[in-house]
Amino acid sequence: MRRGTAGARMQEIAEAAGVNQALLHYYFRTKDRLAAAVFREAAGRLGPAVARVLGSDRRLEDKVTDFVELYIDTVRQHPFIPGYILAEMHHHPERLAILAAGAGGASPAILARPLLEKLGAQLREGALEGRYRPIGPEQFLVNVVALCVMPFAARPALVLALGLDDESFDHFLDERRAELPRFIMGALRP
Repeated sequence: MRRGTAGARMQEIAEAAGVNQALLHYYFRTKDRLAAAVFREAAGRLGPAVARVLGSDRRLEDKVTDFVELYIDTVRQHPFIPGYILAEMHHHPERLAILAAGAGGASPAILARPLLEKLGAQLREGALEGRYRPIGPEQFLVNVVALCVMPFAARPALVLALGLDDESFDHFLDERRAELPRFIMGALRP
């Protein structure tokens, strides 16, 4: 995950895993098959949990808080996941099909449809009641995800620009975890 598929060598992976290279080749045959398995595992750490949160019947405010906390807490434990997944999706977009196959074979758009419909209904209801400004569920979801992903994907730049060390970056994430749900819900106000 640190170097991406292109930057990693099988020998380095074997050494990091504490196995010999022949064992990696026995189980995965090729670096590409190993990379697909790593991608599936990395994306699988968040996907099902995110679907449970967004697909729940909870209030939109609670979903936003749950999503932000889930994302930050999970990625804090596995900080290379966002950059790795983004890079792999750009270099190997076919891996999304691998994830979909593991989720029953449906396309990502079909898997996302019920979540977007539920979010859309909540957003429309809130707009009709005057609590939210009108926004489509796709735009809303991309905004929420982007606000969560950015600190992890751009960590080196943030550390440099803000003068953060590991401890202060961790504090920054604590603040973000508390602030982000308020910011997102505030952005929905008419």
